[in-house]
Amino acid sequence: MAAHYTWPIMDLQDFQQLIDKMYSHKDRQRGAAGTFLWLMEEMGELAAAIGEGTHEQKKEEFADVMAWLATLANVEGIDLSEAIRSKYGTGCPGCGRMVCTCTEKP
Repeated sequence: MAAHYTWPIMDLQDFQQLIDKMYSHKDRQRGAAGTFLWLMEEMGELAAAIGEGTHEQKKEEFADVMAWLATLANVEGIDLSEAIRSKYGTGCPGCGRMVCTCTEKP
């Protein structure tokens, strides 16, 4: 049995790297389309948990969705931290403000 390690603090980049280390050997074989289908399955499980799950079930499903999103980003060669910083780092993509004043979804 492998040693158990818990990360003390994890940011998005750490998490994406951890997912890559744990699963990349499987993920790249599955490819983007297969990985996207797994992400959508997890989204369905999250929707069900939000509808009638416990707080703990919701936490687990949010974590699963994040893991599959990180997996898909890894397969596609996308650094999620950089992508988020690029799109949202200076404010709302629509109005450019830190507190959105858009009247419609940007």
